Amino acid sequence: MKIVKTTNFPDIPLFRRGKVRDVYDLGDKLLFVASDRISAFDVIMEEAVPCKGAILTDISKYWFSHTQHIIKNHLLTTDVSEYPAICQKYAEDLEGRSMLVSKSKPILLECVVRGYVAGSGWKEYKNSGTICGISIPSGLSEYEKLPTPIFTPSTKAEEGHDENITLEQAYDIVGKDIADEVKSYSLALYNFAYEHLYRRGIILADTKFEFGMNDNSEVILIDEALTPDSSRFWLLDDYQQKKTPTNFDKQILRDYLESIAWNKQPPPPTLPEAIIEKTLEKYQYALKIVTGQ
Repeated sequence: MKIVKTTNFPDIPLFRRGKVRDVYDLGDKLLFVASDRISAFDVIMEEAVPCKGAILTDISKYWFSHTQHIIKNHLLTTDVSEYPAICQKYAEDLEGRSMLVSKSKPILLECVVRGYVAGSGWKEYKNSGTICGISIPSGLSEYEKLPTPIFTPSTKAEEGHDENITLEQAYDIVGKDIADEVKSYSLALYNFAYEHLYRRGIILADTKFEFGMNDNSEVILIDEALTPDSSRFWLLDDYQQKKTPTNFDKQILRDYLESIAWNKQPPPPTLPEAIIEKTLEKYQYALKIVTGQ
């Protein structure tokens, strides 16, 4: 499979170009194409990770298929032969890395669920005893499991950084009923995925979801689901509190960027080939663990 850093389909209107996905407008449907771009700290790297888009697509497809008992989602098909005729001339670029999805009205929240004290949550907890404003029992160490998973929404920024907000602030953005509904779905999805991955030797430390409203005013799961781009995966066998876990996400890239004292602003630094290869290995392992492929 060739590396696809960006796509250009001149006769299909571009709906949005995100950090990883190029989204095209097909009228009542959208065409999601997962590129091999990779971002860290909300900055897109110059180098691509080969096959990354195909891996993300396979993982999302798996979770969309296996969580329909919890919530409906926007996926229609990943079979390019079933796409509209206008897409067929681009089949080579679409094969294995694209999804045809139904249109929905996005709910303007990033719906994050955290099950462990890690990342920015650890930094806040050390300073204030809270994570995203939620009071957490004292005495927990870094990487320790929380008593119960917590829902910590953030703003949904088209560019730049998302910002953590409280549930009350989420009420102000989307309304109490919708915020409470996506909170309930987020926790149910996290708990289901946590148990699934734990049995396969992976800890789902945290993840984020995106939701939309379909034509029937139902909340549905959209975008991607439970991939290494949107989740923190740890190897269960090596997990110990206070010790940095073995990650199967893009943490290896973040760690490298932290080690070179980059200011986390564009332009990004050049990535060594070894970092790209190690990142790909992590994504490949995540695919194997999640889907068995």
